Amino acid sequence: MNEFEIDKKQVRRAFSRAARDYDAAAVLQREVCSRMLDKLDCIKLQPARVLDIGSGTGWGTRQLGGRYPRADIAALDIAIGMLQHARGTSGWWKKLFAGKRESLVCADVEALPVAANSVEMIWSNLALQWCNDLPATFVELQRALKVDGLLMFSSFGVETLKELRIAFADVDGYSHVNRFADMHDIGDMLVAAGFADPVMEMERLTLTYNDVRAVMQDLKSIGAHNATAGRAAGMMGKAAWQRVEQNYEKLRRDGKLPATFEVIYGHAWKPAPKVAQDGRSIIKTDFKL
Repeated sequence: MNEFEIDKKQVRRAFSRAARDYDAAAVLQREVCSRMLDKLDCIKLQPARVLDIGSGTGWGTRQLGGRYPRADIAALDIAIGMLQHARGTSGWWKKLFAGKRESLVCADVEALPVAANSVEMIWSNLALQWCNDLPATFVELQRALKVDGLLMFSSFGVETLKELRIAFADVDGYSHVNRFADMHDIGDMLVAAGFADPVMEMERLTLTYNDVRAVMQDLKSIGAHNATAGRAAGMMGKAAWQRVEQNYEKLRRDGKLPATFEVIYGHAWKPAPKVAQDGRSIIKTDFKL
């Protein structure tokens, strides 16, 4: 058993339960989404169809709808509770999709129910870290994109929640923090999946808290529970929790406990195929009659 394998049933339950209070707690997620939106200023693509993967309560979907008012936008999330909350919030969904085909999809990105060559843009803000097979996921995303289509995403990198990992390190033999992919490895995965011109960026954002319980509560409020297969089955004992608190206290700086998030941003394009279906090579030229 891979102790870091993500339990998707647990992920669905956790995010569905968190849907009602998610927007109030998801400060980091919204900030990262805003920074991704700023990066679109340099992108000339005007997509007719956009797929928002890990759409959550729909804040990012609304921003994409405002930026691309003529586009059909499909919001996909693994948690039905998130989609239900998105659809029922202040009537924004009907307004966004006025005159368009309404599209809410409850599905796992690792089993993508999208036709090949069907969308011009795939957008995903802080969702891909919940994938068990990221290389295969990128292959699926490449399949769904049209030629010259764009994949733009953010995810968490290896230093994310490093303080929490340190605090739990010598407490027991269970896994307490998800494992995250390295930025350079993600870039290699994109190339292997057939994407062209990948651009990878990384920044570290630090949130601060008064105590360890506040860190854990913040994660719970956005549905980011420990969903690894190697997690403990029951509640942590009092002595073990005190050890976690003692370990984390050693990291206190300027009166606050830090929680680091390594945020990875990436985008890449789907190139035209170099080989036809019958196996013959395709050579692009600029020659015109």
